Amino acid sequence: MFHDAHPAAGPVGKRLAEVRAAIAESGTYRHTATELAYGARVALRDSGWCTSGVPWRQLKIRDLRGLRNAAAVAAECVAHLRLAWADGRVRPLVSVFAPDTPTAAGPRIWNDQLVRYAGYRDDDGEVLGDRRYVGFTDAVCGMGWQPPDERGRFDRLPLVVETTHEGPALFGVPGDAAADVSLRHPDLPWFAELGLRCPAVPVLANMTLTIGGVRYPAAPVNSWHIGTDIGTRALADEAAYGVARQVAERLGLDTSTERTLWRDRATIELNRAVLHSFDEDGVTIIDHYAEAQHRLAWLRSRQRAHAYRPTFRVAAADALRARQGAPSPDGGNGLTSGIGLLGA
Repeated sequence: MFHDAHPAAGPVGKRLAEVRAAIAESGTYRHTATELAYGARVALRDSGWCTSGVPWRQLKIRDLRGLRNAAAVAAECVAHLRLAWADGRVRPLVSVFAPDTPTAAGPRIWNDQLVRYAGYRDDDGEVLGDRRYVGFTDAVCGMGWQPPDERGRFDRLPLVVETTHEGPALFGVPGDAAADVSLRHPDLPWFAELGLRCPAVPVLANMTLTIGGVRYPAAPVNSWHIGTDIGTRALADEAAYGVARQVAERLGLDTSTERTLWRDRATIELNRAVLHSFDEDGVTIIDHYAEAQHRLAWLRSRQRAHAYRPTFRVAAADALRARQGAPSPDGGNGLTSGIGLLGA
């Protein structure tokens, strides 16, 4: 695929011979920098989750394949957050860390996004924060993470980076590494009193990038938010923050029965607040109508799935680990970890 797209690279035969020789000697091979960049861009283009407007050909690749230690990976994840965000302009980036090899697994990031918020369950079963990450919060607390003395609804979870030689380790995300957007409403002055907020940039962290048979289990990549990912899925959904009822009550809606559609009306106002706040702060975001048109166009033009095409994918075990903090299925050290804090 690379040589078809880049005639200047010359005939593919010579490169195939090099790859076959490397595999015969070591069981794997190393992509050139240009092959890596092309593979990551094609994987982004074909993934289907890439939001509309993202120029996949201009995706910036951070080649960090030499890094296998947890602290170095965590530090570069923080650098990714800083680079992806600059005064509201979101830059699509992918940071590619060491691959799996026949002798050693590459590093893995447990978190599904680099910035997520904790969920705390009390003795009565009530949850403060994001219900989706109660299990993950319990797991990192068991590993030694200390929540703030005064727990809140938007406490940033630490990064968990796992390597074969170190096991999983915790690293704090510095407060200034990534911006949050505080939500307010264009017509409802009281909305800001709810104190809702969300990360400005979504950096997906637990997807495996596969190019030509080589697996990169740590390849955090970002585009920008779709408004409903925040307003509907994170804030309104009872399985996450579940603030739809709180908004409906402030609106004076009848919440005694679902047939009044109070939940729908509250969710609309949450989504309006998200788009309004991002636009006011000058932060890149896309609405779900524009995204729907993009997805339809992608479905019409997408390449047929093939085992040998570059992909970004999340394995079922990785998805579970991002919610529950389960040990790695491929021989990690479970919850016995060293602790390394990069920031508060």
